Amino acid sequence: MILPIYIYGQPVLRQISKDVDIDNNREELSKLAADMFETLDRSTGIGLAAPQIGKSIRVVVIDLDIISEDMPEYKGFRHVFYNAHILETNDETESMDEGCLSLPGLSETVTRPTKIKVSYYDEDFQHHEEWVEGYLARVMQHEFDHLEGRLYIDHITAFRRKMIQGKLNNFLKGKARCSYKVKTVKA
Repeated sequence: MILPIYIYGQPVLRQISKDVDIDNNREELSKLAADMFETLDRSTGIGLAAPQIGKSIRVVVIDLDIISEDMPEYKGFRHVFYNAHILETNDETESMDEGCLSLPGLSETVTRPTKIKVSYYDEDFQHHEEWVEGYLARVMQHEFDHLEGRLYIDHITAFRRKMIQGKLNNFLKGKARCSYKVKTVKA
């Protein structure tokens, strides 16, 4: 089922998400992940966190297969991350443009660590704790930020934030132009 994506201004996007009960909700979680992938496919994004569909729980889906023509190492990469947490980061950083399905039409340069240590359960409910680097580390940081109530615009300078304030205000007025189903805040 395709779900509406919550747009900037929705309170759930600023809440810290709770861990899910892996042992007692596997069927429900698998169904939710399938719905999130279907929603992601329709929106042509590469990642989607549960807060972006109105759920304050620690579930993320990432599909990097769609960029595998440019980055062949991600061919077939389509994964679920339950109870995802960033445990550690390195000191080296890199800046890159980022966009977000919850902020349609915007993109900004964001500086992030190049390597992160993460803990999560996969789609088979197996636990992992590992270091991740490269583009996947960036995408994980972006998506896992949603689980902490943060958006990528929280990482930009005050000057850049002021420059996009008009667009952010439009989101708060319920104005969002995109090709996918959304849930906006009305002023």
